[in-house]
Amino acid sequence: MRHLHLVRVLVGALCALLLVGCSGGRGGGPSADPSASAAASTSPPVSTPAWAKGFVTVTEASLPAEARQTLRLIDAGGPFPYEKDGSTFGNYERVLPRQKRGYYREYTVRTPRERDRGARRIVTGRGGEFFYTDDHYDTFKAVLR
Repeated sequence: MRHLHLVRVLVGALCALLLVGCSGGRGGGPSADPSASAAASTSPPVSTPAWAKGFVTVTEASLPAEARQTLRLIDAGGPFPYEKDGSTFGNYERVLPRQKRGYYREYTVRTPRERDRGARRIVTGRGGEFFYTDDHYDTFKAVLR
């Protein structure tokens, strides 16, 4: 009987640890998307750079196809389909680390069936940072490349 009680206590403690681990670290600002962690965990492990600490991370391969296309255009230096692509991102929401004006640049990620630019963006930093948002700057995920 005593062993049964011990097993129940251990199972309860294990469940509590699993719940804490699954709900930990919202990273990436006010509300991070837990599905991003699940998508990232299916890809090969990539070490997390210092600039990405505190953010939900996603691998480039786990991003939507349109975001991967935008990254290819950024790597190639364009041409970009939207006039505002490459413009300064002001970080007015203060979700990304604070930097001097002009540090961040933003690029549109095409959203199928949207008539305008939609809500999805890639934001890059001068230090090699890549961030993805699909909710128009409310939250960001650090893109590991």
